[in-house]
Amino acid sequence: MTNVGSVTALPIVDISADSASLRSALREAAHRVGFFYLTGHGVPDDLVAALLDVARRLFALPQADKDAIAMVRSPHFRGYTRLGGELTRGEVDWREQIDIGPERPPIGGPGKPEYLWLQGPNQWPAALPELPAIVAEWDVALSQVARTLLQHWAESLGSPADVFEAAFAEEPATLIKVVRYPRRAASAQGVGAHKDSGVLTLLLAEPGSRGLQVRRRDRWVDVPAVDGAFIVNIGELLELATGGYLRATEHRVNLGGATRERISVPYFFNPRLDAQIPVLSLPPELAGRAAPLHDPADPIYAVYGRNAWKSRLRAHPDVAARHGYAGAGQPGRLP
Repeated sequence: MTNVGSVTALPIVDISADSASLRSALREAAHRVGFFYLTGHGVPDDLVAALLDVARRLFALPQADKDAIAMVRSPHFRGYTRLGGELTRGEVDWREQIDIGPERPPIGGPGKPEYLWLQGPNQWPAALPELPAIVAEWDVALSQVARTLLQHWAESLGSPADVFEAAFAEEPATLIKVVRYPRRAASAQGVGAHKDSGVLTLLLAEPGSRGLQVRRRDRWVDVPAVDGAFIVNIGELLELATGGYLRATEHRVNLGGATRERISVPYFFNPRLDAQIPVLSLPPELAGRAAPLHDPADPIYAVYGRNAWKSRLRAHPDVAARHGYAGAGQPGRLP
């Protein structure tokens, strides 16, 4: 059994620092830990407050209102998921949430890759007409932060600043989850241990909240919320793009001993569904320290949509079964 460490600070990176200092800090934090606190990002406090406020009102709606936009109704894996309605590695996660992506027309269909079904319209609760505009503003603000981070990582690794830009041009497949973890849960597993399947995640954790844990070697360490800071982590595709130099780190949400409910909003910055992430040529002194960590039996696909589709089928087998997707009913297997 692994040990759970006491509160252990992650690296803190100030995005407003001078370029040389920022690049060094980003490279080392993502190489050594894969997680860090990000400050100086410039996202307005009033936007953060508005998002948290509308999130609380969303989860306070009558259950029937939330079920009216249930994800199982959407062939695009968009909408609301009840407590206990999602799986990680085949085990039930204890949280409720709404999944929101870019508001675009469907492009999936016969003869096309199934992952194209991940594009399509969202489902919005009728009682909160202001929610789409707040989410759209959030998307614009965090997309700017994420693009800045990727540019500085690229330069810190000896590549042009715009090396990732083509993959994110036109229609990036970002994903926003608005999540509530209850104070009293049927399981300690808020979210089971996993690595993110995309490129980059920026997490807004409600001030004063706890539960997120990151695996450091042979133990889990607590990652409490820090006022004014995002918690940032690397996804599997950025690990792949850097030959394992930047690390996608396993993490989970542990609800054991929770004393209050909490809201969190992870923002997953991902490229176009059909985009292939470039693999960087690292300088020799960095390449020698790279160590790919993924499991060959469970491959990471360079085309983002394939990676995302694998993850969605496993997490939501009910949606996959409802819409007749390959691999439905087999959440633990690679489709």
